[in-house]
Amino acid sequence: MVPDAVCAELTTRFLRSPDLRTRRIPGEYLGTFHGDKTTDNYLDEAAAIRHSLDQLLDIPGSPLAVFREGLTAALAEDGVDFRLARHNGREACQAIFRSWRGTQGFALAPHEDIGQCSDPKQAGFEIQRAADHHIVGMNICLDNGPGGRVVLWNIQPDLASRRRLGLEHTGVPYPVECLDGVERITLDVHPGDIYLFNGAHVHAVESIVGASANRITLSVFLGFIDDKTVVSWT
Repeated sequence: MVPDAVCAELTTRFLRSPDLRTRRIPGEYLGTFHGDKTTDNYLDEAAAIRHSLDQLLDIPGSPLAVFREGLTAALAEDGVDFRLARHNGREACQAIFRSWRGTQGFALAPHEDIGQCSDPKQAGFEIQRAADHHIVGMNICLDNGPGGRVVLWNIQPDLASRRRLGLEHTGVPYPVECLDGVERITLDVHPGDIYLFNGAHVHAVESIVGASANRITLSVFLGFIDDKTVVSWT
């Protein structure tokens, strides 16, 4: 869905940005993650990186802008508002760039996106209401070498399971042995692809093949917080 030239330009801007940060897993990111932070901490980081992200995303045919405009129009037909998540007048981060270079096991360990939306440190933040509906992961693939496939297991762990595994407020990592025998699908992902899925399912990213290979996505979370409002965050 995204032209090669746009993917290449966004990839170059991301990798050359002075605001690039190193991830705990092999790779980099630009933006901010809400997981394991207080609401104020997350929103402070979102405000600090907003200008840099705006500049990086300001290109003709920006896929994030195209996606947001299209979804806004489609939801408006049903009387539903689509906007960034907010708290006390402050807005969530508009998107996050992420890269992976993990070559052992999974580049991104099996996890789900519900647990981190129940963290008491973010009590009162409206994204926690999305867990009462469905949390959708939206990813725009900008670069992907050999490997780096998406794995989605046909299981949505319940609260009791998350507590038993010590993942109640994180949702990561699920031991691979716990997933043995569970139906799964594996998706090849190519630059320019946009894919969305129910984040309550355990999912992962396979290892990247080759020391110089990279996998880069531009991502957001989406979810209804009530019958007439969809919000996004990172």
